[in-house]
Amino acid sequence: MEDLASLYSGSVPALYDRYRGPVFFEPYARDLAKRLQHIARGSVLEIAAGTGIVTRILAGLLPREVTLIASDISPSMLDFAARQSSVDRVIWQQADATALPFADAAFDAVLCQFGVMFFQDKVAGYREAFRVLKPGSQFIFSVWDRIEQNEFCCVVNDAIGRLFPDDPPALMPRTAYGYYETDLIAEELRTAGFGAISMEVVERLSHASSARDLAIGFCQGSPLRSEIESRAAARLGEATDAAAQALLARFGTGPIVGKMRAHVFSATR
Repeated sequence: MEDLASLYSGSVPALYDRYRGPVFFEPYARDLAKRLQHIARGSVLEIAAGTGIVTRILAGLLPREVTLIASDISPSMLDFAARQSSVDRVIWQQADATALPFADAAFDAVLCQFGVMFFQDKVAGYREAFRVLKPGSQFIFSVWDRIEQNEFCCVVNDAIGRLFPDDPPALMPRTAYGYYETDLIAEELRTAGFGAISMEVVERLSHASSARDLAIGFCQGSPLRSEIESRAAARLGEATDAAAQALLARFGTGPIVGKMRAHVFSATR
């Protein structure tokens, strides 16, 4: 896979946050943050924080006695996140999730929203989360269910695939929506050392202001952009148009709504 940091550079962070954040990530960010609202002091680490969508909610939810560290492999995403409002209390740290630059047993909780799918070595990433957690503390993270259970993504993936029939982009079904086998995930967590493991299916609705905005978010504000440009850079606009037309055909004009489903795991050290 192409270097993750490069996939989220240039104009991608701003487009990602504007067009994808409210549609896909904010509904689950609120759910994930509430799972940590009992923490009154100590330190919390967020892995793969991206543009800070979960981070901003956590910064407003957790008391000031809690140190909040947000990490990501992409400096561009972190730079964007740090410029947003209400994050003055956050410590930002560029970091590879499979080699975290933190001491053993340093955190009272570790969380990661829709990031573990991109770990080059899942077990190594889980071992690092285990290592930096205090005994009895939790690693909480979310992964998408299969792409067919996430309507907007499925429609866009099919539309872009039709543009490149001989070499359809595969990042969404293979990676972002390809790590959904819950028994496998639980086994990898156990291999990393975790004991008590629970999983909850969480369904939400995606609300997008328009098919066009959503198409921009997918084709220009996500790693799908790199897949399109690697095949034909001059066709990025065409791909955006194709995604918009497919969304219009399926969901209609004006604000549109689609179903999405994720799995939320909690693993105790």
